[in-house]
Amino acid sequence: MSWIQKLYETYENCQSVIGKVASEREVPLLPICHTTNKAQIEIVIDHQGNFKRARVVPKDDARTIIPCTEKSSGGRTSGEAPHPLSDKLQYVAKDYKDYGGDKKPYFKSYISNLEAWCKSKSSHPKAKVVLNYVNKGTVAKDLIDEKILIAGDDGKLLKKWEGDRKAKPIIFALFQNEAWQADAFIRWEVENPNDHCSKTWEDETLWKSWIDYYSGTKKEKSLCYVTGKELFMADLHPAKLRNDGDKAKLISSNDWDGFTFRGRFTDTKKHNTYQTCGVGFEVTQKAHGTLRWLISRQGYRNGDQAIVAWSTSGTDIPDPFADSLAILGEDNLKSDDSDNVSVAQNLAIKLRQKIAGYKADLGDTSSVVVMGLDSATQGRMAITFYRELTGSEFLERLEKWHDTCAWVHDYGYNPETKKRIKFVGAPAPKDIAEAAYGSKVDDKLKKSTVERLLPCIIDGQQIPRDIVVSTVRRACNRAGMEGWEWNKTLCIACALYKKFNEKEGYSMALDPDRKTRDYLYGRLLAIADRLEGHALYNSGEKRDTNAARYMQQFADRPNKTWRQIYLSLSPYMSRLGGAKYYKDMMDEVMCKFDPIEDFTSDRPLSGEFLLGYHCQREALRPKGSSNTNESEQETLSETDQ
Repeated sequence: MSWIQKLYETYENCQSVIGKVASEREVPLLPICHTTNKAQIEIVIDHQGNFKRARVVPKDDARTIIPCTEKSSGGRTSGEAPHPLSDKLQYVAKDYKDYGGDKKPYFKSYISNLEAWCKSKSSHPKAKVVLNYVNKGTVAKDLIDEKILIAGDDGKLLKKWEGDRKAKPIIFALFQNEAWQADAFIRWEVENPNDHCSKTWEDETLWKSWIDYYSGTKKEKSLCYVTGKELFMADLHPAKLRNDGDKAKLISSNDWDGFTFRGRFTDTKKHNTYQTCGVGFEVTQKAHGTLRWLISRQGYRNGDQAIVAWSTSGTDIPDPFADSLAILGEDNLKSDDSDNVSVAQNLAIKLRQKIAGYKADLGDTSSVVVMGLDSATQGRMAITFYRELTGSEFLERLEKWHDTCAWVHDYGYNPETKKRIKFVGAPAPKDIAEAAYGSKVDDKLKKSTVERLLPCIIDGQQIPRDIVVSTVRRACNRAGMEGWEWNKTLCIACALYKKFNEKEGYSMALDPDRKTRDYLYGRLLAIADRLEGHALYNSGEKRDTNAARYMQQFADRPNKTWRQIYLSLSPYMSRLGGAKYYKDMMDEVMCKFDPIEDFTSDRPLSGEFLLGYHCQREALRPKGSSNTNESEQETLSETDQ
């Protein structure tokens, strides 16, 4: 029950933001006994319950806070479970069937709940006004008269629009698949000259009225496993944790007809729930509401998978699933014309400063929780990852990840996002998954990869070897990817290999003193690639170099492939007037092989050759190389961009 306790604490510490939302995509932190729904129609009535007007609600304004019961918020998968105020047309419209509604009408149960609320000591004027209006039985008629709902010649609601597409009413654009205008969700606005807040979903006095009424209907007290106190118990637990249509629950027990509980409990069917997992009504409402708010606000989501990290104090924390670009910001992480050593040092300083800022706000002892959720079925959800850390532990581990897994990332120009991404830092887990298994990676494989990377970030564990190997192999297959995708995969492969072999102390800048076989072969490939690319640019040709085409073969049989690549360079050397600069550089690298058997051996290369390739390529860039003479500097082209 630790996760519920932490979420409950977070809710108590974030009371000031209840009901407030920064964007349409973000679910607000809800008051208890409330949920949200996307409304399609807004009906405005006066303080006497008379219809005034209605409108179709735009999608960016559709999210609506509504009162709910335990059953309507957590058990509305089938059957009758009305919300007490705002609901679908089949609940609020007494004349639903008269105008062609094809589902079973639930007006009687809806009006029964609303009347009980309005007759209680906790009633609210707006609820009474809505009760007066819906009792007239003209909701559907008024909406048709107002041209919000569209009826055909027979007076029944149209299933779909078959007229002029240019004249298509707005209401038809809001529904897909089998849903149609009769499934519209209705919200209420009550205009009163003496009330400045006409919107029921924004009226905090209405929220409190429903909370007081519904809390008063709870009768059973038992031991709450979270607080250790005798509290009114929850009969059902909320759903909608990951999105508005999410039916899966973390806590659920409804198998009364099978053998799940037989012989295990001493009490009745209702009390079995409390003996199985006794959680206070208010506690579960607050905990689940907080989790839903956190996931929508700062969670990582991939299909059914959701992962979120938060501080129980409510203080902002850096996102552990983001790359360094997202954490430090574009201006701080863009690499410039300085060498990679300076860039890396500046990154480390800025990252430490950013972390220090979070640490000052968070404190050393504040609790940080990282929680992963997933579901195999529509009804059941599981916690797939859970860690509790102090604020200082969390920030130290995150800082270490971004420091030890940092590399120079140049993802090139992405035609899909129409942006060029270039920064120095650590890649995001989702980008690592795509680099390892392709941009069209299966959702299950992508989810499992992200889950396997979480302990590497949160616990400081070693990156799984198979992920590193897979990324390196894909980076070698240059001909199988577009330019921007290969650039991205190459940079991430270098970052992972550097992280996996942390003891080697690889630098992001070219290390001219490193004499390992694989590193030197990588440098040779980069020089050959640049030489041919330079010649092709000068002649106006646009095609892959031989070094690019044979990269996979080079990784498997370096010595044999290098002879093939080197012999093919002769015409390009001639175009460049002998290319003395490049030839001298290749000779210098070849002389570093020691013993010579390292050069003549044809055993496959490890991922280290990618580091040598990438570092040498960066050193040869025309805008940042101290090794390039002036004449070459003027004509060299960035053919790899």
